[in-house]
Amino acid sequence: MYESFYGLSAKPFQLRPDPHFFFGSKGHKRAMAYLEYGLSQGEGFIVITGEVGAGKTTLVRNLFNRLPSDQIVAAHIVNTHLDPDDTLRMVVSAFGLPYEGASKTDLLTRLEKFLCDVDHQGKRALLVIDEAQNLSARTVEELRMLSNFQTDDKSLLQTFLLGQPEFRATLHSPGMQQLRQRVIASYHLGPMDAQETHAYVEHRLTTVGWKGDPAFDDGAHAAIYAYSGGIPRKVNTLMDRVLLMGFLEEMHAFGEQDINTVVKDISEEFQAPDPVGTPAPDTLPGHLPEDDGDADYKTGLRTIDQRIGERRASSVEVLDERMMRLEKSIVSVLSILKKIVATPQGAVTHPMDNQE
Repeated sequence: MYESFYGLSAKPFQLRPDPHFFFGSKGHKRAMAYLEYGLSQGEGFIVITGEVGAGKTTLVRNLFNRLPSDQIVAAHIVNTHLDPDDTLRMVVSAFGLPYEGASKTDLLTRLEKFLCDVDHQGKRALLVIDEAQNLSARTVEELRMLSNFQTDDKSLLQTFLLGQPEFRATLHSPGMQQLRQRVIASYHLGPMDAQETHAYVEHRLTTVGWKGDPAFDDGAHAAIYAYSGGIPRKVNTLMDRVLLMGFLEEMHAFGEQDINTVVKDISEEFQAPDPVGTPAPDTLPGHLPEDDGDADYKTGLRTIDQRIGERRASSVEVLDERMMRLEKSIVSVLSILKKIVATPQGAVTHPMDNQE
């Protein structure tokens, strides 16, 4: 959409990991060096950890682009929410071997035969496990057992484990001692600093033919770093939205305020909504607004209470008066009834008889 507006050949800030956009920050260069060192050793485990969106998968894709296919047969697994048996099936499948309906024994036999064939061809087998933080301790142990496939002088399978920082807790748990002994290198990939983030943005733009349009001033780059913290994926998310806004608003230069506007929009979009049906605080029973009119509000409530009290008192007085009248009527009726009962049978009582 905005690519043609800015004269770009493709989207520079797509979220999909693409080795074509690989940026060699200090941390990414060091992580790549560890992976290449591991390849040169041809055995054991290499562990790379990093925050979400730090660029671990891009590292793997970049590594795969560099692998000499005539020397290394590689398999990449990203679905790690599996139990040990399913993980073994996934490994077998990743190397292109049949796995359906096979028992664990059959799977191990097939894998061992495949690894031996690869070795006879003068090649090595590499297994790369992404999202390793999802692996259970039992599954990690199952992977360690696969490293037991070896000849008299070499290991038949090498494994790279990449995951989020919590995988380090699994790695250092008491039951992982044997695995730790086989880890020949481990590295934690941290975020880029402000200068690297600036260079990263321009690198991604230049890769797709950027000629300075749009332009970003120092304030804009500072705001980009403040939001992203140097995490590549967060930079990509923000910058994709910035360029989209630039296209819609026909902007060719961005400053700090422009970046912050997009940041605000993103923050509002991901803000959790209020629970449905929950009344606002000022509508809850017994709640008194805490604002400048609070005193007048409370005074009004006291006035209403006074009026209600006055009406209640008045009602009581009216009721008492009615009760007194009713009592007088009852007394009068009882007096008449007594006189009627006391009059001899057959006698006629005249109203005037009651008069003195």
